[in-house]
Amino acid sequence: MNFTITPAAQKFMRTMLRVDGAAGSGFRLAVSPGGCSGLTADISVRAEPRAGDAVVERDGVKLFLPAESRLLLDGVTIDFADTPTQTGLVFHDPKQVSCGHH
Repeated sequence: MNFTITPAAQKFMRTMLRVDGAAGSGFRLAVSPGGCSGLTADISVRAEPRAGDAVVERDGVKLFLPAESRLLLDGVTIDFADTPTQTGLVFHDPKQVSCGHH
């Protein structure tokens, strides 16, 4: 699958897995259209994937991706932001223009 996870995002996922997960747990990324960046994500740590989830391993981080996520994450860079206005994963989608532009 063609998406990129920045080191900051990987660190965030690893931390979440360490805090909330057990051995073999995965980071479930349910992405849907919406938000200024074009994507919003519902993230959770799961012991196992749900039916229909693909399991993708990147640098030791196990991701559980539902079908819609796999579609929407094509070409996307997953980053982590820690700013006064936002803490969490940020999606940079080259196919998506920012708010207010057509």
